[in-house]
Amino acid sequence: MPRIEFNQDLCKGCGLCLSACPQRLIQLRKNRLNDKGFHPAYVEQADRCAGCGVCATICPDLVIKVWR
Repeated sequence: MPRIEFNQDLCKGCGLCLSACPQRLIQLRKNRLNDKGFHPAYVEQADRCAGCGVCATICPDLVIKVWR
């Protein structure tokens, strides 16, 4: 089963991963701000992640790690 991990303190909430995810599983955490003052991205239903890695590839800040 694939595993996805976000370093939420590095995320600037740009939203590129949201639009890149083919499953549309990634969201911005609206009720939390990270150390930089942004709403970080996260996956609510990580068990549905296919592990394609598109989100990690498009992230400009290397926030996302995907293990297949």
